[in-house]
Amino acid sequence: MPEHVILGPWLRRFLCEYVVTERNLARNTRKSYRDTFSLLLPFISRKLRKPVDRLAVRDLTSRHVLHFLTHLEEDRGCSARTRNQRLAAIRALSCRVGTPDMAPVESVFHIR
Repeated sequence: MPEHVILGPWLRRFLCEYVVTERNLARNTRKSYRDTFSLLLPFISRKLRKPVDRLAVRDLTSRHVLHFLTHLEEDRGCSARTRNQRLAAIRALSCRVGTPDMAPVESVFHIR
């Protein structure tokens, strides 16, 4: 996947089309997904010292996701249940980023 592929449009498509239209997820689930990325993107942005609107798809790595999940539990005091809900949202996005001619996003499926 080219490194210049910006994450924002993929995230917008995921939240607006997939979560709302295709899956018709419940309102609280949609809010949970939205909140996940409202926390994750600034977290990665701080780690990379890069503006949120410049984050690329390739910046969503398993290493950053692991650090984010640890941050949720240790620094924010979130429960394992909340951590796992956040991970489910990230996994769902990672499945839907890209096109057939693009390499897949680094797998976050091995994270437990």
